[in-house]
Amino acid sequence: MFASVMTVSQVMAQSSAKPTVAVLATGGTIAGTAAQQSQTTGYKPGVLTAQALIASVPSLGEVANVTAEQVVNVGSDNMDNPILLKLAKRINTLLQRDDVSGVVVTHGTDTLEETAYFLNLVVKSDKPVVVTGSMRPSTAIGADGPSNILQAVAVAASPQAKGRGVMVVLNDRIGSARFTTKTDANALDTFKSPEAGDLGRLVNQVPLFETQVAKRHTVQTPFDISQLDTLPKVDILYGYQNDSGYLYDAAVQNHAQGIVVAGVGAGSESNFVLPAIRNAIQKGVVVVRSTRAGSGYIPEDDAYVGLLGDTLNPQKARILLMLALTVTHDPAKIQQMLHTF
Repeated sequence: MFASVMTVSQVMAQSSAKPTVAVLATGGTIAGTAAQQSQTTGYKPGVLTAQALIASVPSLGEVANVTAEQVVNVGSDNMDNPILLKLAKRINTLLQRDDVSGVVVTHGTDTLEETAYFLNLVVKSDKPVVVTGSMRPSTAIGADGPSNILQAVAVAASPQAKGRGVMVVLNDRIGSARFTTKTDANALDTFKSPEAGDLGRLVNQVPLFETQVAKRHTVQTPFDISQLDTLPKVDILYGYQNDSGYLYDAAVQNHAQGIVVAGVGAGSESNFVLPAIRNAIQKGVVVVRSTRAGSGYIPEDDAYVGLLGDTLNPQKARILLMLALTVTHDPAKIQQMLHTF
C-alpha cells in the first residue's frame, strides 16, 4: 500500500523553500556515550552537544534548515520543574518567529512522555512540536538516535503536522503526547499508545498521518506559564497489597498541594490508606485517582475518594494536576480539566 510513497527529498523538492526547524537538546541516551560499541546499558547520558547530534545526521539538510540549541544536558531522570519551564518558555519564544516552522526536542526516554505532555498543555502555538530520543547511546552498534532525529525533523517540517498537538516520534511511529507512553525498559519499540493508537507513521522518512486526537491541547488550554518560576508540588503514591497511610501523611507534612494515587485496578484505594487520603483532602490537598495498570479509564466509585484521572497514567496525571493548580483549587474545575485535556 506504500509503493507510491515519495522519499523525503522528493517531497521537499516540490516545496518552494525548505522550512526551518529548531532542535533543542536536553541530553539523555540520544546524547550518551559508552566505552564499548556493544554497550546499551551502563553508558553516560547527556554527553554529546546539540551541534554534535545534528552533525551525526548529514541528510537533515534535505528535510529542513536546522538550527541547534542546548537547553540542558542531563539524563531525563534528572529533569525537574525549572527545566520544564525553561524549555517550554524557549519553545514558545521560538514559535512566535515567522521563520521557524517547528521545534524538535531531543530528550532521554525515561521521562520523555512527561515532558511531552507538559509541552502539550503549555505550548501556545499550533506549529508542530516533536519530542524524540533513543534507546541506544550514540556509540552503540545500531544506534537509533540519528534515524529518530531525522524522522522528528521530518514531522516538525511537515505542514500536515500543524495543529495536532505535541507529538512523540521514535521508531517510525508518530504518537500524541497525550497518549504515548514508554512500555518497555529496554526494547527499541517501547513507545506506544495503549488503546488510543498512533497518529501515524513514517515511510521513506515521510510522515503519513492517519488519526486526530479529540483531547484539547496547546492553544486550547488555559495554562499560561509565561510568568511562572515554580510549579505546585504534586506527589505520586503507589497502591499495593498491605500499603500504608503514613506516606500520605508525609506528603501533607511536606506541603504537597496535590497527590496522585497510582491505585490498583481502576484506581482502587485500600482500607489501609483511605483514612490518610481523606485527611489529606480535608487539609486542602487535591487528590486524583489513576491506575498503576498502565492504561484504562477511572470510573466513579463511591467506595473511594479523589478526583477521576480519566485515562491519564499517574505520571501524566501529575503533570496536569500541577498545571491545574496554577489556575484553580476548585475540585469541580480540576475534574473538568482531567476529562478535557
